[in-house]
Amino acid sequence: MIKVIIADDHAIVRSGIQMLINSQEDMEVIETAEEGEQAIRKTVELKPDVVVMDLNMPPGKNGLFATKQLKELVPQIHIIVLTMHDDKEYIFKVLQAGASGYILKSAEDMDLLTAIRTVSNGEAYLYPKATKALIENYLEQIAAGLIEDGTALLTAREEEVLSMLAKGYSNKEIAEVLFLSVKTIESHKSKIMEKLNLKTRPELVKYALKHGLLDFE
Repeated sequence: MIKVIIADDHAIVRSGIQMLINSQEDMEVIETAEEGEQAIRKTVELKPDVVVMDLNMPPGKNGLFATKQLKELVPQIHIIVLTMHDDKEYIFKVLQAGASGYILKSAEDMDLLTAIRTVSNGEAYLYPKATKALIENYLEQIAAGLIEDGTALLTAREEEVLSMLAKGYSNKEIAEVLFLSVKTIESHKSKIMEKLNLKTRPELVKYALKHGLLDFE
């Protein structure tokens, strides 16, 4: 039996996917979540085989951040990102975050079921399938150093700290929000600046803006 957690901020969507999955003999939904932090907590606790993750889940941590953090906390987890965005940039970010699958909300029911079965076996599932060669080529270029992608160097926590620093939060304010010590935040900041070869806060803000880390919603 494939154990599944669904993470989506729309109750109707969660309910529909849950009924679809539970109608199958080889899989079941063991829990649902309505935002990224919930998805992280429940996945770490229950350790499902597959997480079906919505990309956009305001408020709270979005599906991309939750995917990156889950792969750090539970490396063996298989995550399928479910989204409305059929965009090359989104696909790149999702796969770099560690997702095993990418499927559109406009896909057929059977496509989602196939995706769940596929990733639960340790394989990748991309929709549409025609993007697979393109994604593999892109990731190969990153591995070969032909494409520079600094955000791939950062952990999920470092990316979160970078975003908050760029938005003007002080080290103390970030520490309070993330329930960490100021010393830990200062350490994260130093590592971020070193990894990205940044020297000043204006450079940090410019970098965050360029890489889409200044979403204030």
